[in-house]
Amino acid sequence: MNGNMRNILIWALVFIAILSLFQMTEGGSMSGKTDKVGYSEMMDLVDQGAVRNIQIQGQTLTATRTDGQPIKALAPYDPDLIKNLRQKNVAIEVKPQEGESVLKQIFISMLPIGVIILFWIIMMNKMQGGGKAMSFGKSRAQMLTENQVRVTFDDVAGVEEAKQELEEVVDFLKDPSKFQRLGGKIPKGVLLAGSPGTGKTLLAKSVAGEAGVPFFTISGSEFVEMFVGVGASRVRDLFEQAKKNAPCIVFIDEIDAVGRHRGTGIGGGNDEREQTLNQLLVEMDGFGANEGVILIAATNRPDVLDPALMRPGRFDRQVVVPLPDIKGREQILNVHMQKVPLAADVDAHVIARGTPGFSGADLANLVNESALMAARSNKRLVDMEDFEMAKDKVMMGAERRSNAMTEEQKKTTAYHEAGHAIVTLFVEGEADPLHKVTIIPRGRALGVTMSLPEEDKVTYDKVYLENQIAILMGGRLAEEMILNQMTTGASNDIERATEIAHNMVCSWGMSEKLGPQNYGAKDHDPFLGRSMGGGGSAASFSSETAKEVDAEVRKFIDTNYKRAKNILKKHEDKLHLLSEALLEHETLDKKQIDDLFEGKPVIAKKGTRKKQKAEAEKTKRADERAQKTEEQLESKRKKPATSKKTTAKKSKSQDKDAE
Repeated sequence: MNGNMRNILIWALVFIAILSLFQMTEGGSMSGKTDKVGYSEMMDLVDQGAVRNIQIQGQTLTATRTDGQPIKALAPYDPDLIKNLRQKNVAIEVKPQEGESVLKQIFISMLPIGVIILFWIIMMNKMQGGGKAMSFGKSRAQMLTENQVRVTFDDVAGVEEAKQELEEVVDFLKDPSKFQRLGGKIPKGVLLAGSPGTGKTLLAKSVAGEAGVPFFTISGSEFVEMFVGVGASRVRDLFEQAKKNAPCIVFIDEIDAVGRHRGTGIGGGNDEREQTLNQLLVEMDGFGANEGVILIAATNRPDVLDPALMRPGRFDRQVVVPLPDIKGREQILNVHMQKVPLAADVDAHVIARGTPGFSGADLANLVNESALMAARSNKRLVDMEDFEMAKDKVMMGAERRSNAMTEEQKKTTAYHEAGHAIVTLFVEGEADPLHKVTIIPRGRALGVTMSLPEEDKVTYDKVYLENQIAILMGGRLAEEMILNQMTTGASNDIERATEIAHNMVCSWGMSEKLGPQNYGAKDHDPFLGRSMGGGGSAASFSSETAKEVDAEVRKFIDTNYKRAKNILKKHEDKLHLLSEALLEHETLDKKQIDDLFEGKPVIAKKGTRKKQKAEAEKTKRADERAQKTEEQLESKRKKPATSKKTTAKKSKSQDKDAE
């Protein structure tokens, strides 16, 4: 029964009860129907001798006519009433006058209050979103038993260091005496900090699954309510439930919703949130002991948490859950690929190389997108092409083949992307290997040149950064050299190159003239999260230094601009060759580009999804024809045997005729 039907039934019952009470108090005690008449009419009936008896109660006269019909009238003050009745020999019965029904008086006086209380209960029920209108002080934590939590450490990959940190918690929950006999105390709280999608919630579930203990889960935002004191009440109720089910794990997701610095809100802070935080601090480490209750919390913003929450005795173990490296990404892909039928050409290592910066959630989405693309083409297995297309879609957006580009625009895009690719292939020094070039519009880009790093980079060399600037300038240079034009397509390239050069000078100390000194602005806007005034702001250094900074940034860009120009002039024939191939095939990978430069024919990849679907239908029809042919051959094999039997029967009949 849904909430609307329940509310309708409640109001219907209230209405029926009101009607019943009114009927009960309005003289429902009369057994039959009583006619109401005027006083004059009743006295006329008395004078006519048509009244048998009469009952007097205050000003109300209730009479019974000679035919048995009861009548009622309201009498004024009449001193001759009794005398007239006695003269006509009417039986008189007098009853003491009573006030209104006590029940009726109580009902009438309490009805408005009752309606207000009922309305308030229904509104509270709506706000709380449940059937327990008066339970808003109770914790809303969802409890999962050890049988419901089926996630273990085997289901978590790519965060080996975090798993090792949590294994000690699992050991304590399984065997607390192992630590207690040596005087050790298990951490009361474990804080999981990391970027969104890195698997913090999954890690907490795996701890509960490994330990085989109850698991309470709640979000930090579910503590704070519009009523002051509700959050603290819910914290108390949560820990009371946890103590009853100890040993257990309490998991609070997004704890920064309630655990932020106290006193930092507008107007002195949020009182309700601060009361909730204070109660949480007391429950974690106060006078009362929470033996066997381990609190695990997750946040993307550990920097905004209150220091009292982070001290030893509360969250005394902080586990960083970082974005996975290339090895971790490969492990995560292998976990998710177990649920997908894969073709033989799928290589998780290659996919991991091409997904730097992906979180565990991003990789799970990548595998799912690949399976969906394979299903659209009616494939039985998910192949490497599906993963490549899914990766391009996730990273750069879906293909915009409907984007109407003129031949001139396609040519400009082809030379632009070919310029990036040629500089990437022939630049001296460290650079990420070329992976793919396409002139198919994706997202906001008209074309993409993609490079895949051999391994994840933690630090960047000066040569690598200068090569990145040269590669970014290759697109604009190809347009200038071959087409003698400048377009807005290089705006993002110029922006990224300028940012790299500025950081090399101001943040990374790679300028020989300015030396290893930070020239960034010191004042930061807390709302925008960046330096006020941008890079090279005069607010942090003198105008003379600002000129030197600008000159050094310009020097890095101009030097690598010339390097890229020399590379394109030296390999101009390959630039034309690659551009023409892109106009023909639209997308080329590294192997196809190598074959192109070696003079070999470029083997086109599988066609579009429409062609693949047509080929699948063609194969299906061929299989059906082959099956029919096999059935026909099988029927032909059976026919000779039948004919031999028929011939034998005919010969026997002929022999009998001859005899």
